Amino acid sequence: MFQGASSVSLDAKGRLSVPTRHRDVLAATAANQLTITRHPHGCLMIFPRPEWEKFRDRIAALPVDAQWWKRIFLGNAMDVELDGTGRVLVSPELRKAAGITRETMLLGMGNHFELWDKPTYEAKEAEALGGPMPDVFKDFSF
Repeated sequence: MFQGASSVSLDAKGRLSVPTRHRDVLAATAANQLTITRHPHGCLMIFPRPEWEKFRDRIAALPVDAQWWKRIFLGNAMDVELDGTGRVLVSPELRKAAGITRETMLLGMGNHFELWDKPTYEAKEAEALGGPMPDVFKDFSF
């Protein structure tokens, strides 16, 4: 289970240094094998390979009227591996698709991560916090 936010800078080659607290779990559960793909909200999703395979199978089973969404998720997916120092290369194509330059936010989202361009994430978070809370939270206790 991945959770928490980390402010992380990409290096000049577009490599992301995965926070140390996640590396042992990724080594044990995914043999350092990850898959990165696009998210419809404008960020990237980073899956440990076993979780990606479950997600991929669900997407592949969608009906033909979801073909463009299959292309977005599956057609943009890139398999990567953590290197010996815990870094992973985020391809130029995926960085461009998500508007990621250097400063990012890596969010643990349970079974996967989201990788956001930091200014974009901060703006979208402020927008969400400034608006009404979704109805699903009406009976939710904090």
